[in-house]
Amino acid sequence: MEFRPCIDIHNGKVKQIVGSSLKDRGDRAKENYVSEFSADYFAELYKEAGIKGGHVILLNGRDSDYYKATKEQAFLALRAYPGGLQVGGGIGSDNAEEFLNNGASHVIVTSYVFQNGQIRYDRLEELKGLIGKKHLVLDVSCRKRGEDYYVVTDRWQKMTEEKVTRTLLETLSSFCDEFLIHAVDVEGKSGGIDETLVKQLSQYDGIPITYAGGVHSYQDIELLGHLGRGRLHVTVGSALDLFGGELSWQRVHQLCLKQ
Repeated sequence: MEFRPCIDIHNGKVKQIVGSSLKDRGDRAKENYVSEFSADYFAELYKEAGIKGGHVILLNGRDSDYYKATKEQAFLALRAYPGGLQVGGGIGSDNAEEFLNNGASHVIVTSYVFQNGQIRYDRLEELKGLIGKKHLVLDVSCRKRGEDYYVVTDRWQKMTEEKVTRTLLETLSSFCDEFLIHAVDVEGKSGGIDETLVKQLSQYDGIPITYAGGVHSYQDIELLGHLGRGRLHVTVGSALDLFGGELSWQRVHQLCLKQ
Protein backbone atom coordinates (compact mmCIF):
# COMPACT_ATOMS: atom_id res chain seq x y z
CA MET A 1 0.00 0.00 0.00
CA GLU A 2 1.54 3.26 -1.11
CA PHE A 3 0.85 6.84 -0.08
CA ARG A 4 0.19 8.92 -3.17
CA PRO A 5 0.24 12.59 -2.09
CA CYS A 6 -1.62 15.29 -3.97
CA ILE A 7 -1.05 18.80 -5.25
CA ASP A 8 -4.48 20.17 -6.20
CA ILE A 9 -4.43 23.48 -8.04
CA HIS A 10 -7.44 25.78 -8.47
CA ASN A 11 -7.45 29.37 -9.70
CA GLY A 12 -3.65 29.32 -9.78
CA LYS A 13 -3.23 28.29 -6.14
CA VAL A 14 -2.54 25.03 -4.34
CA LYS A 15 -5.63 24.28 -2.29
CA GLN A 16 -7.95 21.63 -0.94
CA ILE A 17 -11.62 21.84 -1.84
CA VAL A 18 -14.82 19.90 -1.30
CA GLY A 19 -14.92 17.98 -4.56
CA SER A 20 -18.70 17.96 -4.95
CA SER A 21 -18.77 21.78 -4.63
CA LEU A 22 -16.63 22.44 -7.72
CA LYS A 23 -18.37 24.56 -10.36
CA ASP A 24 -16.93 25.65 -13.69
CA ARG A 25 -19.26 28.61 -13.83
CA GLY A 26 -17.48 31.37 -11.99
CA ASP A 27 -14.61 28.99 -11.10
CA ARG A 28 -16.17 28.44 -7.70
CA ALA A 29 -15.53 25.80 -5.05
CA LYS A 30 -15.90 25.41 -1.31
CA GLU A 31 -12.36 25.70 0.02
CA ASN A 32 -10.95 23.70 2.89
CA TYR A 33 -7.48 25.21 2.64
CA VAL A 34 -5.49 27.60 0.43
CA SER A 35 -1.70 27.33 0.64
CA GLU A 36 0.72 30.23 0.70
CA PHE A 37 3.29 28.03 -1.05
CA SER A 38 3.59 27.33 -4.76
CA ALA A 39 3.25 23.83 -6.19
CA ASP A 40 6.98 23.16 -6.50
CA TYR A 41 7.35 23.46 -2.71
CA PHE A 42 5.21 20.34 -2.24
CA ALA A 43 6.90 18.53 -5.12
CA GLU A 44 10.27 19.07 -3.45
CA LEU A 45 8.94 17.65 -0.16
CA TYR A 46 7.72 14.50 -1.87
CA LYS A 47 10.95 14.19 -3.84
CA GLU A 48 13.09 14.42 -0.71
CA ALA A 49 10.94 11.76 0.96
CA GLY A 50 11.28 9.47 -2.04
CA ILE A 51 7.51 9.27 -2.56
CA LYS A 52 6.53 8.60 -6.17
CA GLY A 53 3.19 8.58 -7.93
CA GLY A 54 1.67 11.70 -6.36
CA HIS A 55 -1.05 13.53 -8.27
CA VAL A 56 -0.91 17.07 -9.60
CA ILE A 57 -4.51 17.95 -10.44
CA LEU A 58 -5.59 21.01 -12.43
CA LEU A 59 -9.07 21.86 -11.18
CA ASN A 60 -9.87 24.60 -13.69
CA GLY A 61 -11.32 23.85 -17.10
CA ARG A 62 -9.23 24.70 -20.15
CA ASP A 63 -11.63 27.52 -21.03
CA SER A 64 -11.26 29.12 -17.59
CA ASP A 65 -9.60 32.51 -17.18
CA TYR A 66 -7.51 30.88 -14.46
CA TYR A 67 -6.33 27.90 -16.53
CA LYS A 68 -3.04 29.48 -17.59
CA ALA A 69 -2.05 30.27 -14.00
CA THR A 70 -3.12 26.81 -12.85
CA LYS A 71 -1.13 25.16 -15.65
CA GLU A 72 1.96 27.20 -14.77
CA GLN A 73 1.74 25.97 -11.19
CA ALA A 74 1.43 22.38 -12.42
CA PHE A 75 4.55 22.78 -14.55
CA LEU A 76 6.46 24.13 -11.53
CA ALA A 77 5.68 20.92 -9.64
CA LEU A 78 6.45 18.57 -12.54
CA ARG A 79 9.78 20.23 -13.30
CA ALA A 80 10.76 20.14 -9.62
CA TYR A 81 10.26 16.37 -9.49
CA PRO A 82 10.66 14.97 -13.01
CA GLY A 83 9.37 11.42 -13.32
CA GLY A 84 7.94 11.45 -9.79
CA LEU A 85 4.47 12.88 -10.28
CA GLN A 86 1.34 12.18 -12.31
CA VAL A 87 -0.82 15.00 -13.69
CA GLY A 88 -4.51 15.26 -14.51
CA GLY A 89 -7.16 17.78 -15.42
CA GLY A 90 -8.27 18.64 -18.94
CA ILE A 91 -5.81 16.30 -20.60
CA GLY A 92 -6.38 14.74 -24.03
CA SER A 93 -4.43 13.69 -27.08
CA ASP A 94 -3.61 17.30 -28.00
CA ASN A 95 -1.72 18.12 -24.79
CA ALA A 96 -0.73 14.82 -23.13
CA GLU A 97 2.78 14.89 -24.57
CA GLU A 98 3.30 18.47 -23.37
CA PHE A 99 2.78 17.41 -19.75
CA LEU A 100 4.99 14.34 -20.15
CA ASN A 101 7.70 16.46 -21.74
CA ASN A 102 7.56 18.77 -18.73
CA GLY A 103 8.28 15.98 -16.28
CA ALA A 104 5.09 14.00 -15.61
CA SER A 105 5.50 10.24 -15.31
CA HIS A 106 1.85 9.69 -16.30
CA VAL A 107 -1.12 11.71 -17.46
CA ILE A 108 -4.46 11.13 -15.75
CA VAL A 109 -7.46 11.20 -18.08
CA THR A 110 -11.20 11.16 -17.48
CA SER A 111 -13.49 13.40 -19.48
CA TYR A 112 -11.59 12.94 -22.74
CA VAL A 113 -12.45 9.24 -22.84
CA PHE A 114 -15.79 9.28 -20.96
CA GLN A 115 -17.95 11.46 -23.18
CA ASN A 116 -21.72 11.90 -23.30
CA GLY A 117 -22.10 9.13 -20.79
CA GLN A 118 -20.17 6.58 -22.83
CA ILE A 119 -16.61 5.28 -23.15
CA ARG A 120 -14.75 6.52 -26.22
CA TYR A 121 -12.64 3.48 -27.06
CA ASP A 122 -11.36 5.24 -30.16
CA ARG A 123 -9.81 7.90 -27.94
CA LEU A 124 -8.36 5.28 -25.62
CA GLU A 125 -6.71 3.62 -28.61
CA GLU A 126 -5.48 7.02 -29.78
CA LEU A 127 -3.89 7.84 -26.42
CA LYS A 128 -2.38 4.39 -26.07
CA GLY A 129 -0.78 4.74 -29.47
CA LEU A 130 0.39 8.29 -28.79
CA ILE A 131 1.98 8.03 -25.34
CA GLY A 132 1.91 4.32 -24.55
CA LYS A 133 -0.04 2.35 -21.94
CA LYS A 134 2.76 2.86 -19.41
CA HIS A 135 2.16 6.63 -19.26
CA LEU A 136 -1.63 6.60 -18.91
CA VAL A 137 -3.74 6.61 -15.73
CA LEU A 138 -7.51 6.43 -16.06
CA ASP A 139 -9.56 8.34 -13.52
CA VAL A 140 -12.73 6.36 -12.93
CA SER A 141 -13.93 8.52 -10.05
CA CYS A 142 -17.50 7.77 -9.14
CA ARG A 143 -20.64 8.64 -7.21
CA LYS A 144 -23.26 6.32 -5.83
CA ARG A 145 -26.67 6.10 -7.44
CA GLY A 146 -28.97 3.54 -5.91
CA GLU A 147 -26.85 0.55 -4.99
CA ASP A 148 -24.20 1.09 -7.66
CA TYR A 149 -21.34 3.46 -8.41
CA TYR A 150 -21.17 5.38 -11.70
CA VAL A 151 -18.25 7.18 -13.30
CA VAL A 152 -18.41 10.98 -13.06
CA THR A 153 -16.57 13.35 -15.40
CA ASP A 154 -15.92 17.04 -16.06
CA ARG A 155 -14.38 17.69 -12.65
CA TRP A 156 -16.99 15.39 -11.06
CA GLN A 157 -19.95 17.43 -12.33
CA LYS A 158 -21.44 15.00 -14.89
CA MET A 159 -22.76 11.53 -14.15
CA THR A 160 -22.19 8.93 -16.88
CA GLU A 161 -24.00 5.65 -17.51
CA GLU A 162 -20.81 3.65 -16.94
CA LYS A 163 -21.12 1.52 -13.83
CA VAL A 164 -17.89 0.83 -11.91
CA THR A 165 -17.56 -2.95 -11.92
CA ARG A 166 -14.73 -5.47 -11.95
CA THR A 167 -15.55 -6.19 -15.60
CA LEU A 168 -15.21 -2.51 -16.52
CA LEU A 169 -11.84 -2.25 -14.77
CA GLU A 170 -10.59 -5.40 -16.47
CA THR A 171 -11.61 -4.01 -19.86
CA LEU A 172 -10.04 -0.60 -19.30
CA SER A 173 -6.83 -2.04 -17.87
CA SER A 174 -5.64 -2.98 -21.37
CA PHE A 175 -5.27 0.73 -22.12
CA CYS A 176 -3.65 2.10 -18.95
CA ASP A 177 -0.99 1.56 -16.30
CA GLU A 178 -3.06 2.49 -13.22
CA PHE A 179 -6.48 3.66 -12.04
CA LEU A 180 -7.28 6.66 -9.85
CA ILE A 181 -10.66 6.43 -8.16
CA HIS A 182 -12.11 9.26 -6.10
CA ALA A 183 -15.12 8.45 -3.95
CA VAL A 184 -16.70 11.78 -4.84
CA ASP A 185 -19.54 11.55 -2.33
CA VAL A 186 -17.04 11.72 0.54
CA GLU A 187 -14.20 13.60 -1.19
CA GLY A 188 -12.93 16.61 0.77
CA LYS A 189 -15.35 16.11 3.67
CA SER A 190 -12.95 14.34 6.07
CA GLY A 191 -15.78 12.15 7.28
CA GLY A 192 -14.30 8.72 6.69
CA ILE A 193 -13.71 6.48 3.70
CA ASP A 194 -16.44 4.98 1.53
CA GLU A 195 -16.23 1.47 2.95
CA THR A 196 -18.65 -0.03 0.45
CA LEU A 197 -16.65 1.22 -2.52
CA VAL A 198 -13.36 0.13 -0.95
CA LYS A 199 -14.66 -3.42 -0.43
CA GLN A 200 -15.83 -3.50 -4.03
CA LEU A 201 -12.49 -2.28 -5.38
CA SER A 202 -10.61 -4.83 -3.28
CA GLN A 203 -12.12 -7.60 -5.41
CA TYR A 204 -10.09 -6.40 -8.38
CA ASP A 205 -6.55 -7.77 -8.51
CA GLY A 206 -5.22 -6.29 -11.74
CA ILE A 207 -3.26 -3.06 -12.26
CA PRO A 208 -2.76 -0.65 -9.31
CA ILE A 209 -5.68 1.40 -7.98
CA THR A 210 -5.27 4.55 -5.92
CA TYR A 211 -8.28 5.36 -3.74
CA ALA A 212 -9.12 8.92 -2.70
CA GLY A 213 -11.85 10.30 -0.51
CA GLY A 214 -12.74 10.88 3.12
CA VAL A 215 -9.51 9.84 4.86
CA HIS A 216 -9.32 11.92 8.06
CA SER A 217 -7.56 9.72 10.63
CA TYR A 218 -4.78 7.19 10.97
CA GLN A 219 -7.49 4.63 11.70
CA ASP A 220 -8.91 5.32 8.23
CA ILE A 221 -5.55 4.36 6.73
CA GLU A 222 -5.53 1.11 8.69
CA LEU A 223 -9.16 0.40 7.78
CA LEU A 224 -8.43 1.04 4.11
CA GLY A 225 -5.50 -1.35 4.28
CA HIS A 226 -7.71 -4.00 5.89
CA LEU A 227 -10.83 -3.62 3.73
CA GLY A 228 -8.75 -3.08 0.61
CA ARG A 229 -6.80 -6.27 1.35
CA GLY A 230 -3.56 -4.35 0.83
CA ARG A 231 -4.37 -3.92 -2.85
CA LEU A 232 -5.26 -0.22 -2.83
CA HIS A 233 -2.94 2.77 -2.69
CA VAL A 234 -4.27 5.93 -1.08
CA THR A 235 -4.15 9.67 -1.56
CA VAL A 236 -4.94 12.04 1.30
CA GLY A 237 -5.69 15.74 0.96
CA SER A 238 -7.34 18.13 3.40
CA ALA A 239 -6.66 15.93 6.44
CA LEU A 240 -2.88 16.36 6.08
CA ASP A 241 -0.93 18.87 8.14
CA LEU A 242 0.43 20.21 4.84
CA PHE A 243 -3.07 21.48 4.08
CA GLY A 244 -4.29 22.56 7.49
CA GLY A 245 -5.31 19.13 8.76
CA GLU A 246 -4.14 17.12 11.75
CA LEU A 247 -2.43 14.13 10.11
CA SER A 248 1.34 14.14 9.72
CA TRP A 249 2.11 13.39 6.10
CA GLN A 250 5.32 11.62 7.13
CA ARG A 251 3.41 9.36 9.53
CA VAL A 252 0.79 8.62 6.88
CA HIS A 253 3.59 7.59 4.53
CA GLN A 254 5.14 5.29 7.11
CA LEU A 255 1.79 3.81 8.08
CA CYS A 256 1.02 2.98 4.46
CA LEU A 257 4.35 1.17 4.14
CA LYS A 258 3.36 -1.08 7.06
CA GLN A 259 -0.01 -2.10 5.61
